[in-house]
Amino acid sequence: MKALFITTLSFCLISLFSCKKSECHDCHYDDAAGAEVELGEYCDDELEAIEASGYNDNGTIRTVHCHGH
Repeated sequence: MKALFITTLSFCLISLFSCKKSECHDCHYDDAAGAEVELGEYCDDELEAIEASGYNDNGTIRTVHCHGH
């Protein structure tokens, strides 16, 4: 019984820490007048991509700012 408990506990801990939690942030850019334009929520790879590449606003690449909840 003790071995089963230890095995089950080990499996649960490994499962808990091996799964990557999704990281999501709300993002926006500042338009030419300085007003914030909300882009919505981006997660994981999409979050990294929009922060690195910016947002294409009709041919103008805008710097994107993202912040957590």
